[in-house]
Amino acid sequence: MVSQTDNSSPSASRKREGNLTHLNAAGEAHMVDVAGKPVTAREAVATGRITMSAEAARAIREGSVKKGDVLATARIAGIMAAKKTAELIPLCHPLPLTRVAIDLAPDETGVTVTATAATEAQTGVEMEALTATTVALLTLYDMAKALDKAMVIGEVRLLSKSGGKSGDWQA
Repeated sequence: MVSQTDNSSPSASRKREGNLTHLNAAGEAHMVDVAGKPVTAREAVATGRITMSAEAARAIREGSVKKGDVLATARIAGIMAAKKTAELIPLCHPLPLTRVAIDLAPDETGVTVTATAATEAQTGVEMEALTATTVALLTLYDMAKALDKAMVIGEVRLLSKSGGKSGDWQA
């Protein structure tokens, strides 16, 4: 039988050294209780890349893709995705984002996406930055797939995070 209640203290499970914080004492998934954590300014930066044929990359750079402005559409998709992260990632906290910026750097072989997410909250925005990056990349694929179905999305990773108890981190 699956337990519908969490009989362990979420704050106690958060403090257990060496344990995953998204599991309670019974090993069941739960959303971490961040109520006791202070609100701090937090920022995360993630990046990823889509590689493609020279023809597709040129069409994106020149703005000649038949579906429209690929870069503008990917930027908006990334911003929207950051705002919807808690709806997509099951145990992710919904956050009041104060900023989401999507940088798109097209070149001869593809596009590099860098997403920055910021908030003042009790938990970090790494997932929002990673989600924004990934959805922007998927949008680039969708907008240009008529030109190149063999595009490759990869190298998605966190570049840096700041704020919170664990402090700053850089790749």
